[in-house]
Amino acid sequence: MKRSDFGFDHWFEGHASALALKGCGFARIVAVDRGSYRINDLGREVPAELSGKLAYQSGSAAELPCVGDWVTVNLYNNDTAAIIHRVFPRKTFLRRKTAGEGIEHQMIAANIDTAFIVQSCHFDFNPGRLDRYLVMAADGQVEPVILLTKTDLISPQALEQKLAIIGALTNARVLALSGMTGAGFAAFAQLLAPGRTYCLLGSSGVGKTTLVNRLVGRETFETKAVSGTGEGTHTTTRRQLIVLAQGAMLIDTPGMRELGLLGADEGLDGGFEEIVALAADCRYADCRHAREPGCAVRAAIERGDLSQERYASYCKLRKESAFYGLSYLDKRKKDKAFGRLVKSVKKRLRH
Repeated sequence: MKRSDFGFDHWFEGHASALALKGCGFARIVAVDRGSYRINDLGREVPAELSGKLAYQSGSAAELPCVGDWVTVNLYNNDTAAIIHRVFPRKTFLRRKTAGEGIEHQMIAANIDTAFIVQSCHFDFNPGRLDRYLVMAADGQVEPVILLTKTDLISPQALEQKLAIIGALTNARVLALSGMTGAGFAAFAQLLAPGRTYCLLGSSGVGKTTLVNRLVGRETFETKAVSGTGEGTHTTTRRQLIVLAQGAMLIDTPGMRELGLLGADEGLDGGFEEIVALAADCRYADCRHAREPGCAVRAAIERGDLSQERYASYCKLRKESAFYGLSYLDKRKKDKAFGRLVKSVKKRLRH
């Protein structure tokens, strides 16, 4: 296997010289689980750990390696273990706000070509949540493809209604699949190209692991039935990259119950392109699309060209992203101020 087979293209080649170290090579992160890492070194998986310098100099968890990252590594112990020294810049990424009250970015995966956003036709179908995933993909410059699973659980008429709802949200490609009957899997498999990296995103129980098992051709990963309420149960417990037989790479991720946005202004523009296009015709460049005169967005709602639900989703996500974005900047300022204080105290103690 060559590095190019594993996604190391000309973009990464352009950064290689600046990140090279004597006695080290380059490898890709294929699994992260509670601070432990596994790398793929030209077809061979090896456990790895961070160098002390990398761990110390990383300003936040988001700067540490995540699945899909390319890193500079030093192999030791007869090439059975590795130390990670440097992380390549990320060509693309998928990230969210950390779950709970934390105000930080959490990296989901890096250097992804296409994100497969998975929603089931049953209890999980949620257009508002789909909006969040589309913004996440746009924020990281990742192409989205929507996979609508469990089509065997609803009627053809109900499926058409759900496809129409999705069509009103995005121009992204949509595939309808059934893990029970295999419907749609031939078209899905044709999307997977050698040397390219794909990521599965979705809540627990929507069928992500079932998709992986069908692509692999055997029950490689454990699956569980959804609960009686229709809510998924966690099966995948870590983010991991697997290489499929045809040479495509697929990252499976644990189901995400929280999907907060943090400073995702570019992602919002990409996820709500029709509103951005309308806003270009507003009378004022800083129009908030509330009560300002000459607002093209409000006019579109009144004409029926833009749904009130779509507009409400945009406003909600924009407000959330801005709020957490300001909180994040404030936190960073406090962290930097504290860092300067520590350096000042250390300097005084030396004298």
